[in-house]
Formats: sequence, structure tokens, C-alpha cells
Amino acid sequence: MVYVVLIVALLIGAPIAISIIAALLTFMSMNDAPYAIRIVATEMYKSLNSYPLLAIPLFVLAGELMNESGITQRIIAFANVLVGRMRAGLAMVNIWASVIFAGLSGSAVADTSALGRVFIPEMEKHGYTREFAAALTAASSVIGPIIPPSIPVIIYALTVTGVTVPSLFLAGVIPGILLAIFLSAYVMLTVKVDKGNQSSDLVTIPPAQALLGGILPLLMPFFVVGSILLGVVTPTEAATFAVAYALILGGLVYRKISFAALPRIFSDAMRDSAVILAIIAAVGAANWLLTYNQVPNMLTDWVVGNVDSKTTFLLATIVLFLFVGLFLEGIAAMLVLVPILHPIAVSMGVDPVHFGILVIFNLMIGLITPPLGLCLFVAEGIAQVGMAKITRAILPFFFVEVLVLLILTFVPQTVIWLPQALGY
Repeated sequence: MVYVVLIVALLIGAPIAISIIAALLTFMSMNDAPYAIRIVATEMYKSLNSYPLLAIPLFVLAGELMNESGITQRIIAFANVLVGRMRAGLAMVNIWASVIFAGLSGSAVADTSALGRVFIPEMEKHGYTREFAAALTAASSVIGPIIPPSIPVIIYALTVTGVTVPSLFLAGVIPGILLAIFLSAYVMLTVKVDKGNQSSDLVTIPPAQALLGGILPLLMPFFVVGSILLGVVTPTEAATFAVAYALILGGLVYRKISFAALPRIFSDAMRDSAVILAIIAAVGAANWLLTYNQVPNMLTDWVVGNVDSKTTFLLATIVLFLFVGLFLEGIAAMLVLVPILHPIAVSMGVDPVHFGILVIFNLMIGLITPPLGLCLFVAEGIAQVGMAKITRAILPFFFVEVLVLLILTFVPQTVIWLPQALGY
């Protein structure tokens, strides 16, 4: 009955947080749990009563301010100088613009929305099919939450003890770049359009000016991540700095943000933050119930008794998260499953930082898989090609990303080398 309530709620379009709470209350009422509503409310409050969680709405606000600052064209111009003259240059610019954008917003959906409005019509003009352009934009946006700063990384670090934000930030750098390289290689090897090899009319400013125009936006992730790594500020304080930097850059330097626009920007950031925090609160209550019924202990005992190797466990984890990512939003899935699976992974000798990046990477792939992939929906909303076409177009990119995930899984140094080299 509980699963029926959850599935029906999701199918009729209820928010994930509301669906989880409805299923939770159903279970507790069926088992005559005393004070069910009070317990749920208390656990939801406890889940949000955390100072480090302030980093989430602050980073969301910083991303909104940077988007409003008109930096999209500057990022595209910068990426165009780097890779625009290569084969399939416009597609390459799309991918590497996502890499740069990742260091500013940390949001795959924001990346898809901002870059998709520019690249999808422009790529179609240069001979790419509209569905290919939309699929590539969605697929490359997965890089956003992997390269720091990243909201899923902050949530993961708060969910799991013994894993720090700086170590996960550093661990995400190489996987993000590796994904961009593999997507670029696939595009260069498979694209067969003539006009698509040129992107000169997308950016008309001189290369030197394009490089200079990209410096100020690119300084933000260096300042934010660098200050955290040096121990000067906490992630929450760094998020505050990111907001101030974005506000100064957009309001005083580029003069793209007006006082009249601030209420809209702040309300958008509040709405997006509320969605994330509501999921955290709901899953916090659900996790209490799972712990109360000793589900994590039972699952741990079963896995330890039946899974005899680290390799088998990691492969099973990949399949599980890819399947869950089809139906559940990534942050919700992470909050439900990580507290159960993380202790098992550590007991089997998996590095906790390595496991964290694998989980985040795995669930971010879910952003481009139907039926609930958010980036897929955003890209299709811009391209207007229909879900069937864009789903077919994104399948090759999905397999490329799974290949990168397997490399990260079985070559742990691709993840943990950088944090270990820098003392984390």
C-alpha cells in the first residue's frame, strides 16, 4: 500500500517531497504509530536545522545572479577560442562551454537552459539536426554538478560522515574533464556535417577580447573553491562570497543586473532552493523511519553475507543507481540510499571519496534518461522535437557517460589522485 501511494503520487505529478511524506504517513498510520504527524514534522525540522545547509540556497542564488549577468555569451566566446576551430567545432564549443559553466552555476538544469537557447538553434543552422543539438546540450550539462562548486557534493558531504566538501570538490575535477574529453572524442569521430565544422559566426568578437571577457567569470570558482581548500572559509561562507562576487560582477562591472530585477532573481532562487530543501526534509523523515525499523542493518547484513567482492558490489551499485535514476530525482535518491550503502562500501574497502563521486556521477546520468530526466525535458522544451526523437538522439551520449562511469569505478586514481596529491 505504501508503494502504491508513492507511485500514484508521482504519476499524478505530485512533488517528490509530498509523495514521500504521503507514503510515510500512510505506513505509520497502517502500523498505528503514535504521534505520526508530530514525529514526521520533528524529523523534517531536524533535517533542515543545519548551518552548512545554508550553502545550498546561497549557491543557487549565486548561479541565478551569474546567469542574469549575461555571462553566457562570454563563456561561449571563451570556449570558441579554445576549441571552435576543431572538427565539429560548434559541437565542441557546446561541450566545453558546459565545462566552464559548471564552475559558475553547478547546476545541470541551469546549464541546459542557458546554453540550449543559444546552441540548439545555432547548431541547426550549421547542419546539425535539432534533436542532436538538444541531446548534446543535455548530455554535456551533466558535467555541471560534477565539477566544483556543486550542490550535490555539499549535500553528499552533509549526508555522510567522514567525507569533506574540499575532498569531494577536488575529486570531481578529473571526472568532469574526462567526461568532456570522451564526449568530444565521440562528437569528432561521428559528426558528418560540413557547415558544423565552423562556428565563426556564432562569436564575432576578436579572440583576444573573448579571452579577456572570460577571465572575470572564471575567477569565481577559483576564489570559491580555493578559499575552501585553503581553510580560510567554510562552504557556507564561500557561498556567501560567491553571491557577493556575482552581484558585483553583474551589477557594477557588466551592468546587466538592475535593482528592479533583484526581487525576481531572489524569488527564483528561493523557489529552486525550496524544492531541494523540501526533498531533504522529507527524505530525512523517511530515513528516520528506515533506521527505526533497522532496514539499513538488515540490508547491510544481507549484502555482506551474499556479495563476496568489492567489484560485484560496485557493479551492483551502478545498476541500482542507474535504475533508480530513471524514476527518482537524484538528490532524493542520494539521501535515501547513501546512508545505507556508504557503510557497506567502506566495509568492503572502497574509498569513501571515490564512492561519493561514483554516486553523484551515477545519479547525474539520470538527468538525461527518460521518463523523468530533468535536463532531457528542458532540452526538449527548447528544441520542440518530441521526446521520442530526443531520446533516440541521446542514447549514444548515455552510453558514453556510462563508459566514463565504468572507468571511474575501476580506475579509482582518476577520482582520488587529485585530493590525495593536495593532502585531502
